[in-house]
Amino acid sequence: MAGRIRRSVQQALDGTPEVAHAAGEGHHLAIGPGEALTSQWIADGLELPDLPAMRRYRVERIQEQLRDLDYGGIVLFDPLNVRYATDSTNMQLWVMHNGARYAFVSAAGHVIIWDYVNTEFLSGHSEVVDEIRPAIGSTFFLGGRRWEEQAKRWSAEMIEVIEEHCGSGSRIAVDQCHRTGYLELAKAGIEVGEGTEVMELARAIKSPDEIKAMRCAAHACQATMAEMREALKPGMTEREVWALLHAGNIARAGEWIETQILASGPRTNPWMQEASARVIEEGDILAYDTDLVGAYGMMIDISRSWVVGDRKPTAHQQTLFDMAKDMVQGNAELLTPGRTFRELTFDAQVMPREDYRHYSVIYHGVGQCDEYPSIYMPWTWDEWGHDGALEPGMVLTSESFIGSRDGGEGIKLEDQYLVTENGPELLTDFPLSLV
Repeated sequence: MAGRIRRSVQQALDGTPEVAHAAGEGHHLAIGPGEALTSQWIADGLELPDLPAMRRYRVERIQEQLRDLDYGGIVLFDPLNVRYATDSTNMQLWVMHNGARYAFVSAAGHVIIWDYVNTEFLSGHSEVVDEIRPAIGSTFFLGGRRWEEQAKRWSAEMIEVIEEHCGSGSRIAVDQCHRTGYLELAKAGIEVGEGTEVMELARAIKSPDEIKAMRCAAHACQATMAEMREALKPGMTEREVWALLHAGNIARAGEWIETQILASGPRTNPWMQEASARVIEEGDILAYDTDLVGAYGMMIDISRSWVVGDRKPTAHQQTLFDMAKDMVQGNAELLTPGRTFRELTFDAQVMPREDYRHYSVIYHGVGQCDEYPSIYMPWTWDEWGHDGALEPGMVLTSESFIGSRDGGEGIKLEDQYLVTENGPELLTDFPLSLV
């Protein structure tokens, strides 16, 4: 396979030394987090992930789900799914709204990536990628009034790929696609199924190397949180505090932050307000949710609430904090193999709905981002509840937001846990304290 990959990559490149370097040892994922950061992780007892082994595991997980769900292959546009299948990146946020990068994985494990014009070298480092091709973008931005023509070109090529690797009249999965693509695939007799199901199930069980990567990402995130705590003082705006998390994440090989959920004082209740120009005052609660895609593309999803300045917590602040902490830690104890999602929903500790505002979920999966499963509040079971069971290798967060319906500030807490045969293992150990 290695020889075929090298030839396929070489065919996609222009043959110059500059591009060869950019595709190999000069690739940002090949360079990795950097010596200073990895040395710190090792010194603190962490193991670095075996990235080639992690890549192979991920392709095998996709293959397993394709076989289980009776698909011949899958077409991927979601950049997180493309990253999972190929371990290559390119303008991750930009391609979320521009269909200029996509991939295909067959049930036999053949991996093709189509990349944005002149950037085919960005997958040159990944040994699981068998072919690299130039993408055909068919959004209106990319194709203008010729968008439908481009979409049909995309469809014709994809149909050829599917017929070659899956056979004519195949059943394939697609995570998302433009309308013309769906119509043209159907015309060709190709049955299209729900690709997000395939990918969420594949991503749900983490390999040992993914957990090693996640531990490194957690270490980096928590080092940044410590810097935030040290720098936090009255007189700063919420955005100034939030910028510290962004800066620390990028400096420590992180990639982006999914939200801007940070609030202070009266803006902490109700929850989900984004960072603003509000000036933080002495004695305020400052609460935030990292929602951070960190080192190795692994998400670290931690929430903390702190009292700002030198004042001691008020009785109301401390009471809410203690309730939220008990909920996070007590509910985490339920994260054991074999426990059903219904049991998690109805056995978890939840404060009375009539007295307190809550977060949207009690638990959710975490990997490259928020992932399957989502465990909702018990009163939403009839509308949103879905069953399943925990398995070793799943990673979930235990969440709590508690804000009194009578008013006042709110408290947001969250930690990340690995489901093991011996019970839940805490992956994020930043101190749970108001001060």
